Amino acid sequence: MPALLTSLRRQGIFLLWVVLGCGLAPAPAHEAAAQDTELPVLFDARERLPRPDLSNLLRLRILTTADFPPFNFADQTGRLTGFNIDLAREICLELKIESRCQIQALPFEELEEALANGNGDAVMAGVAVTAERRESFSFSRPYLMIPARFARHADRDLGELDENALAARTVGVVNGSAHEAMLKAFFPRAIPVLFTDQNALLDALKDNKVAAVFSDGLRLPFWIAGEASANCCRLYGGPYFSETFLGEGVTVMLKKDDDTLRDAFDHALATLSRNGRLQDIYLRYFPHGLY
Repeated sequence: MPALLTSLRRQGIFLLWVVLGCGLAPAPAHEAAAQDTELPVLFDARERLPRPDLSNLLRLRILTTADFPPFNFADQTGRLTGFNIDLAREICLELKIESRCQIQALPFEELEEALANGNGDAVMAGVAVTAERRESFSFSRPYLMIPARFARHADRDLGELDENALAARTVGVVNGSAHEAMLKAFFPRAIPVLFTDQNALLDALKDNKVAAVFSDGLRLPFWIAGEASANCCRLYGGPYFSETFLGEGVTVMLKKDDDTLRDAFDHALATLSRNGRLQDIYLRYFPHGLY
């Protein structure tokens, strides 16, 4: 399911941002290794991408949404904030065009049309990269990956997670999801238990009806730390990445033939990755990490 972040929006991730208001609960000491606050480096530290000349750029209009925390949302004063918003502002600073940058929030379903019609120059809102979208738009290099993660009930001792740990054990996944396909490919000896949606999946884990679940690494930590889980469960093992199953990651979507602006975003993202500013912004909104 390549439209990963779109699916997260439908699953109600907005409500889960409440958890970050009080911080994610720390993992028990014996599971600390399962949570890594380091942001995986997606840019080669030795690569120096040139900064294009943007002197002729009158303004840079970055489109986003206001309803997808912690990536983009309106704070209590109505000001746009979030991981993507802070990153967009930092990109403008790096490109030395901060006075010409404008960030505008639109409904998610209007973003592609607005960009295509020239009512914006870039989209930073977690729009999934697909072959169909590549026919109409271009994309920056990815700056964040959303992993897949396992979670188990706290009462179950499954041992260290390896290729044999889940053999003949029941693992819940959402029917027809990327995580179902990924589980079958990576853990063929596990016994998949299919659920109609994410809520049913999490209810089964909470009720200890399955040994573990396999789902997205964005929602699971929020749910485990929130009141809905009643401290029932723990993350199990580390993150799993797969471009085949989970897509190319979080990128900036741009107009199809705007190579100059795409190169500018790639330059800024690589620089911010190299100097640590991308990591700083990441920890601001994911203080306990996704990995």
